[in-house]
Amino acid sequence: MTGLGLVTAAGVGAAETWHAVTTAGTPSGVCRPAELAGLSCDFFYGIDGAALDPEAVLGVERTRLMDRFAQLAVVAAREAVADAGLDPAVWDAGRVAVVIGSAHGGLPFYDEQAAALAARGPRRVSPKLGALTSVNGAVSAVCRELGAHGPGLSVATACASGTDAIGTARMLLRAGVCDVAVAGGAESVCARLLIASACRLRALSTRRDDPAAACRPFDADRDGFVIGEGAGLLVLERPEHARARGARVRAHVVGYGATNDAYSPVAPDPEGAGVERALRAALADADVAPADVDHVNAHGTSTVVNDLVESSMLHRVLGERPLVTSTKAMTGHALGASGGIETALTVLALEHQRVPPTVNLDALDPLVPVDVVAKAARPARLECAVKTSLGFGGHNAALVLVGG
Repeated sequence: MTGLGLVTAAGVGAAETWHAVTTAGTPSGVCRPAELAGLSCDFFYGIDGAALDPEAVLGVERTRLMDRFAQLAVVAAREAVADAGLDPAVWDAGRVAVVIGSAHGGLPFYDEQAAALAARGPRRVSPKLGALTSVNGAVSAVCRELGAHGPGLSVATACASGTDAIGTARMLLRAGVCDVAVAGGAESVCARLLIASACRLRALSTRRDDPAAACRPFDADRDGFVIGEGAGLLVLERPEHARARGARVRAHVVGYGATNDAYSPVAPDPEGAGVERALRAALADADVAPADVDHVNAHGTSTVVNDLVESSMLHRVLGERPLVTSTKAMTGHALGASGGIETALTVLALEHQRVPPTVNLDALDPLVPVDVVAKAARPARLECAVKTSLGFGGHNAALVLVGG
């Protein structure tokens, strides 16, 4: 892995996001948009408009050809490619793949266009609805931005999408299909319909009086997650390609595993058997023993069931040694983008030899059997790390990374 780019509710850019998740102590991206008024969860963690104006960065005309999740993907892709020291003007474009995960694509635009149809009739509906809202919108936009002519693949495995996208990119590279892959996730779903449904499901926190403290993974007083928006993209390369151009290698993705619970459309297998199989498959792929894992950036959503299922599974497979964190407490749950964002943060943890804290963790749930880093970043010797993801529909994914 030679480059990374981040656009999150914690910060615009990898350096700013890393600084926020390791030192800020409280989420800064709390938003209360008008479209969520009256819902039991009327807030989300969004990207500050003063920090990122897509029209100023990408241009007005280009911005209008992308939904917001695709705009965020393009901004993250620009940073990742520049960080890798690659120049799209001179690379072999046919050997560059783009693989991006998203759970919902351009869902807010559907809300907007449905309202236009109801209020003003069919002639007010955008002819670009299908193109701008499809899950492949981010892939299409990034391919255009980079002039990438290799495989352009969209991954839609709910909240495991970003992690699966990175695993898929790694498989393409190992198969010799491409030399470079830009991979990760992008999501922006501040949509009244979706959030109203999630409220009915009781998946979201209703801590409306203190939204900055609402997302509290592994805490005894957690009551649900907070939706966030963002994009996290990584540049992966074939080792021979990276060596030939003298690239700086930031980390190695050495293992990947993916499974499905085949249990429920909205709940994880209560025994965590599916995500355990994914993690064990990733460790076997990496030829890494469980005892060698130093750090886990967990899925850690802040829901009662998910946190218990995941932490119990981590203890079964890895024991008590790894330092566990959930950075969603700062970024919100960016759904299909979360795996891309959190994999990038795992790379930065390996580089900086520091585990970001799980902010808002005031009292660890006594049923959580792992060492969760709380409140302040913890320095540690980190050589091997794991990223786990779970998604609606029973999707599970795990990555194993080692430092560069």
